Amino acid sequence: MERIKNVAALHDLASYGRCSLTCVIPVLSCMGVKVCPIPTAVYSSDTGGFGPVYARELTQEMVCILDKLRAIPARLDGVYSGYLGSPEQAEIVSRFMHERECLRVVDPVMGDDGRLYAAFDGRMVHAMRSLCRGASVITPNLTEAALLLDVPMPAPLSRREAVDMLDALHRVTDGDAVITSALLRDYPDSVCTIARDEESAFTVVAPRVPGTYPGAGDIFTSVLTGALLRGEVLPAAVRRAAAFVSRCMVYTHEAGAPTREGVLLERCLAHVLDAPEGVRIVPLREG
Repeated sequence: MERIKNVAALHDLASYGRCSLTCVIPVLSCMGVKVCPIPTAVYSSDTGGFGPVYARELTQEMVCILDKLRAIPARLDGVYSGYLGSPEQAEIVSRFMHERECLRVVDPVMGDDGRLYAAFDGRMVHAMRSLCRGASVITPNLTEAALLLDVPMPAPLSRREAVDMLDALHRVTDGDAVITSALLRDYPDSVCTIARDEESAFTVVAPRVPGTYPGAGDIFTSVLTGALLRGEVLPAAVRRAAAFVSRCMVYTHEAGAPTREGVLLERCLAHVLDAPEGVRIVPLREG
C-alpha cells in the first residue's frame, strides 16, 4: 500500500465560517493527505462579515508544538503556511521550513482589494518576503503580489504585464509563483489565475461568479498543495485548484447561500479529485 503523505499546516482556526484550517483539513484529507495542524491563532469567527471577533495569537504555542515535532522527529512531506499574525510568526515558520527537505508552500496572506490588512504594516510585508524566499511555491493574490514586489496595485494586466509580474516574483522566491484572483484584459468577464514554473507562464481562466467568498483562497492553495503532493505538475495542479474553487462558488451561488459564510464546501468535497472541468489553460507568452 502506498504510504500516506503528511503535511504540516500552519494556519489560523476560526470557529464559525469556512476558512483556514476548517477548509485546509477536509480538502487535504479528501485528497489522501494527512494533515498535521499547527494553529497560529484562534478566532471566534471569520473576519469577513460577522462583526467584532474574539482573537488570540498562539505564537508561544507554535514554538512549543514545533519543538515537539522536531523531537519526535515528525516525518513531513510538506509544510504549508497561510495566515500568520505577526512578523515573529513568519520568522518561526521560515526557520521550520528551512529545516525540511520537502514541499514548502507559502500563501502570504496579508491583504486584498488593493490594501494591506489593517493589522499589518511594512514589517509584515518584509517578513512575508523573507518567508517566500525559501518556498517551493507561493500563492499570493494580486494585492499580495504587488505588496511583495513593492509596486502599485495594478489595473487589469496585459499578457506581457502578467509575465513581467511573474518573472519579478521569481526574483523574490526560488520556487514557482502562482497569483490568484488576477485580472487580465483579454478576459474581462473571467477570473484568472496566472502562474509560472521553470518551463512556462500560463493562466487558468474560470467563469466569474457574483459575490466574494471568504476562504476561497485557502481552498485553492489546499487543493494545489494536495495535487503537488500527489505528483501533479504545476499547470495540472493549478487547473485542478481553480476548477474546484469555481465549482464550489457556482454551487454556492446557485443555492443562494450567504456569501459571508464561505462556499458550501461540504457539498462539493466529493468532487475534489474529479477531472477538472469548466476552466482552461492558456499560455501567457506569445510565439
